[in-house]
Amino acid sequence: MTRRAAAPPPSRKQRPQQAPASGRTAAGHGNHSSHSSHGSHGSYGAPTVARLRKPLERALRAGHPWVFRDALAEPFDAPAGAVVRVLDKQGRFVAAGLADDGPIGVRVLTLSDEPVDEKLFAQRIDQALELRARVAPADTDAYRLLHGEGDRLPGVVCDRYGRYAVLKLDGDAALAHRDSWLRLLCARLPALGVEGLLLRTGKRQELSVDHVWGERPEPELYVREHGMLLCVNLFEGQKTGLFLDHRQSRARVGELARGLSVLNLYGYTGGFSVAAGLGGSSHVTTVDIAKPALELAHKSWAANGLAEEQHQVVAADAIEYLAAAGARGQRFQFVVADPPNFAPRQNAREAALHAYDALHLGVMRVLTPAGYYLAASCSSHVTRVDFEDSLQRAAAKARRVVQVLERSGAPADHPKLLGFPEGDYLKVLALRIL
Repeated sequence: MTRRAAAPPPSRKQRPQQAPASGRTAAGHGNHSSHSSHGSHGSYGAPTVARLRKPLERALRAGHPWVFRDALAEPFDAPAGAVVRVLDKQGRFVAAGLADDGPIGVRVLTLSDEPVDEKLFAQRIDQALELRARVAPADTDAYRLLHGEGDRLPGVVCDRYGRYAVLKLDGDAALAHRDSWLRLLCARLPALGVEGLLLRTGKRQELSVDHVWGERPEPELYVREHGMLLCVNLFEGQKTGLFLDHRQSRARVGELARGLSVLNLYGYTGGFSVAAGLGGSSHVTTVDIAKPALELAHKSWAANGLAEEQHQVVAADAIEYLAAAGARGQRFQFVVADPPNFAPRQNAREAALHAYDALHLGVMRVLTPAGYYLAASCSSHVTRVDFEDSLQRAAAKARRVVQVLERSGAPADHPKLLGFPEGDYLKVLALRIL
């Protein structure tokens, strides 16, 4: 891949800490509120007692962080965020956590009979940050600081993007303690070189992105991943901005791509594409249905000094693109496919498997003999065995043989609990299709 002199990313102006302001807007538009550090630390009150009606003691003691509502004896109507002591049928202590709305009744924070309060939250955050100090890779300033259940902080995710961080609260239990999370993080982020914090809450049409502390980031900024520049929009991007759980996978693509024509499906902001370009690919095609994401992919490509004529962006549905490419006889030597979550619920699992079958078959039909395929699934309801069985079915139809080079998942800044298999959601296979 021919490289040109790297164009510097847009400048990021240094601005002073902002004074607290009122008001809240959605989806990153308009004025964003600033969090005030004043006020009480909140009252956690006397714990609510919940008794198990299902034998979940072993699963909870192994580290599973959820108690579903239907596993609790009725009535259980604690308000979201209330402290809950979970007891077995004999009245013995099992776990403690926070009440939530919806199917999950209690999100577990501790197996010790101890107070669930801001002191415990602080301990969990400090443990998480100590881990990141050890595992954050060199020449990288975008990574996960807090990983929810994986750090025994259910519903609380915080990602770093250079001088900024994004806190994402999932579920009413976490939201009920919003002020505690903000107070604790704002006291610790400056030591990491973070100067501003955004808060993301809600999903899809109800998504709200608020500027809550420090310097407000520009709509678009550049971060580094193993020295690679990536353009990110923290107000409108998916997740918190980038798919940080694919950092290792992007590095692997860069190592394999030398001299190959690469197709990046569901390419989003082009992280895999840039990694392939920097790795020396001959040409990269980035396909995504969202034009704004492709604009960021183009900017990232240019910021890394890569030749414009060696990158094509295509706004299209991935399956439709594969069908059209196969019909016109187009072939690629390396395909990357990281689709969205095909199975957000258990009852969507069968449909998801059919979707993976179609995707894998379409990929194999456009891959050259002995071509490379990085296949990924972020669907927690689809197991690694399910995913590999889908690959086998597609290979049988395409009359190809699958050679496994590597099985992987999310990196160490996305830790998993051994007793919580649902948290090990990301399946990645580096393959050669013979």
